[in-house]
Amino acid sequence: MKLAAWVLLPALLHYAVFSPGASRSLPPRPPPPPAVVNVGAIFTFNSTIGRAAKVAINAAVQDVNSDPSMLGATRLVVRMQDSSCSGFLGIVKALQFVETDVVAIIGPQCSVIAHSILHVANELQIPMLSFSATDPTLSSREHSFFVRTTQSDLFQMQAVAELVDYYGWKQVIAIFTDDDYGRNGVSALGQKLDERRCRISFKAALRPGATRSDISDLLLKVAMMEARVIVLHSQDAGAAIFSAAHYLGMMGNGYVWIATDWLSSRLDTYGPLDSDAMDSIQGVLTLRQHSPDSQRKRELFSRWRSLVEEQGGYGGLNSYGLNAYDTVWMVARAIDAFLRNGGTVSFSGDPKLNDSDRGPLRFQSMTIFDGGGRLLEEILKVNFTGVAGPLRINADGDLLRPAYDVINVVGSGYRRIGFWSNFSGLSLEAPESLTWRKPNGSSSLSQQLSSVIWPGETTEKPRGWVFPNRGTELRIGVPDRVSFREFVTRSPGIGIIKGFCIDVFTAAVNLLPYAVPYKFVLVGDGLENPSYSELASKVASGVLDAAVGDIAIVTNRTRIVDFTLPYIESGLVILVPMKKFKSNAWAFLHPFTLGMWGVTAAFFVVVGAVIWILEHRINDEFRGPLKKQITTIIWFSFSTLFFAHRESTMSLLGRVVLLIWLFVVLIVQSSYTASLTSMLTVRQLSSPIKGIDSLLSDGGPIGFQIGSFAENYLVEQLGVARSRLKALGSPDEYARELDLGPEKGGVAAVVDERPYVELFLSTKCQFSIIGSEFTKGGWGFVFPQDSPLAMDMSTAILTLSENGDLQRIHDKWLARSACAGKRTDLDSDRLHLINFWGLFILCGFTCLLASPFSSPSACGTSSSNPGVTRPRLGVTPGRAAASLLSTGRNRVVSRSAASPWRGRRGTA
Repeated sequence: MKLAAWVLLPALLHYAVFSPGASRSLPPRPPPPPAVVNVGAIFTFNSTIGRAAKVAINAAVQDVNSDPSMLGATRLVVRMQDSSCSGFLGIVKALQFVETDVVAIIGPQCSVIAHSILHVANELQIPMLSFSATDPTLSSREHSFFVRTTQSDLFQMQAVAELVDYYGWKQVIAIFTDDDYGRNGVSALGQKLDERRCRISFKAALRPGATRSDISDLLLKVAMMEARVIVLHSQDAGAAIFSAAHYLGMMGNGYVWIATDWLSSRLDTYGPLDSDAMDSIQGVLTLRQHSPDSQRKRELFSRWRSLVEEQGGYGGLNSYGLNAYDTVWMVARAIDAFLRNGGTVSFSGDPKLNDSDRGPLRFQSMTIFDGGGRLLEEILKVNFTGVAGPLRINADGDLLRPAYDVINVVGSGYRRIGFWSNFSGLSLEAPESLTWRKPNGSSSLSQQLSSVIWPGETTEKPRGWVFPNRGTELRIGVPDRVSFREFVTRSPGIGIIKGFCIDVFTAAVNLLPYAVPYKFVLVGDGLENPSYSELASKVASGVLDAAVGDIAIVTNRTRIVDFTLPYIESGLVILVPMKKFKSNAWAFLHPFTLGMWGVTAAFFVVVGAVIWILEHRINDEFRGPLKKQITTIIWFSFSTLFFAHRESTMSLLGRVVLLIWLFVVLIVQSSYTASLTSMLTVRQLSSPIKGIDSLLSDGGPIGFQIGSFAENYLVEQLGVARSRLKALGSPDEYARELDLGPEKGGVAAVVDERPYVELFLSTKCQFSIIGSEFTKGGWGFVFPQDSPLAMDMSTAILTLSENGDLQRIHDKWLARSACAGKRTDLDSDRLHLINFWGLFILCGFTCLLASPFSSPSACGTSSSNPGVTRPRLGVTPGRAAASLLSTGRNRVVSRSAASPWRGRRGTA
């Protein structure tokens, strides 16, 4: 068996190797690489971008074919077609390319053409790499075979928006060509400005191929606008627009011009420009796609002149030329990887076009690139550093880390004032040196740029807006008030509007560095105060250009309009009635309640009894008959109220109790004195309302001024039932309703803003503010959102406050002193007999009761008793002293007699 196995083994091996099935399982040999790979290029030869791109593409093809490590024996051929920026010609050239079996198309240059021919590229699966189509709506998500090798205008417009925000401007005017490139770029600018609370105030669209007359007419409209910051986004008409603007005087002081990167490309390609062209762009800011300095970039620039001469062209190398050079290398690297990985260059017919073969257009010649999907994958994997910098496509189809140079056109050239990138924002440092920073962290970095020379050869930053020169006046809404006319009022007959708010507005306008023509428009029916929220809504909707008056700055209004800084403080306060204390004969009893009087009297008795318990055993002054001891207790205790007690305390505990009691008496006596003084000299509240908390819990009616925001605040913020609120239209209604009170159909309190209440109290002295403001705020002037006039007016209000004019205007209209001379209501510094006659009656009654007990019989002596000698009325000081000494000796003797040691001491 073993021998048979060894004999059969060679036969089995031979069958396994040379059988037909085994030969079919071996991988086929890869086909030989093609000798030539065709790539198409579509752009406009005679254009700023096309002049540089043509030379750069030819130079890149030469460099690729001369590199032995690239493509091996395969030769790269780029076939160029001139589209002349025509959508129709672009489609025709693209269809001609697909007949020549191209594997990729470089271009197109124009975004308008790209929108048209990308459908052809998607259908025939030919990757299309554009080095200059910056329209942000061109997306690889919609067109899967589209690859952008330049920066999207989405990032360029983000850089423009950050420039606008950096200099503090809020409105811009956008001038653009009305095509896909212009419209979509300006739309992206509007989005980026909105993120920074800025906006495009006017979109000036030029039709493609606009004439000089069309441009002048459009610029005249722009000159009538308020904004003076102009963003120019037009490759074709940009130079003509600057020329016309210079002729119309729109390149002088006050104007700001920001051009997109078409201007820097023009300067790099044709610079230096002639003097007339340079004069028309002095002070302009523009952007240029940033490319880091490198050896390869320097080498290309050094050989650029010779390359141009060889090809018979002219012009300098711009950023789009760098992109075109790198795009050729990107395609070459992708094709090299495609061929090395076994890819084949083959084409097949499109079955969808079979039904269209009968026409003269020969659709059967348009074939699908079988390896288009694999080549696209290799293109997206390419990652190398070219002459324009790192070239790598992210998941969104954009270049990684977009960056721009910020350029200021000055003299016969330009200077770079800083950089912008999407990860570092505006900076004086090159973006490649800030790559370690956090992406999108521009807000955390120090945003700064070098100084700028603006149009008009000034280094002072333009304000960015002027009052629009439309020949019309601003419509300033003014509330037609029927109460508190000191703030805003209309003179009867002549119709002049005046008041505190009007004077402040006029003084602020006079401080502006420019003239502001305006006219006041009364809002309201004159029968009741208008709604101030509706007044703000009219400004927001454009019915009014602004509003002036006693308009409170509240949250709901700030959502739709802009306010200036407050020119007067304002907050809600509570107004309640006051009354003088009604004094009577027993006014001295009012400081303490009945309970307080009872406890105080009880403690007098208790403390006297405790002192007697502690002292009567050792202190003769607390001894004697029962009647005497009771009298002593009462007398001692109540005499401590005036600190006039004569009895001394000898025990330690007695002294401690007395000390604490005297401290209590001191506090009680001081409190009583202060309370009685307040009652007799200070006005007292006639309302139980003590503050906002007691007002909410009281449940009584609350008054508010018609048109004030107090109504909504009480209902929405504090939860007060609307049924509790009562609208009041004038100060007289305030006084009447408060005097009536809730018991008679009036209100318990009025809630209103402090300026109104203070003006009311200047003549109504029987009322007062209780508690403190429970809201903080102020009054300001109303302007539309993002209005630059609001900022300038705020600055003017600050100036008025600093120089004292605001206080003088306040004193002119609001300073009142009517209550100062009313002594009848405020006669609180003089007290009358009625305040104290009860005390006099009490004292007189006591004296009257004590008189019968002052007779001799009541004193214990009688003239009929011959055994008793009446004391003499006259006692000399010497006898009084001897009597006191004798009394003292008697006390010592009596104590000595009671001492148990008396026998031991003897008579000595």
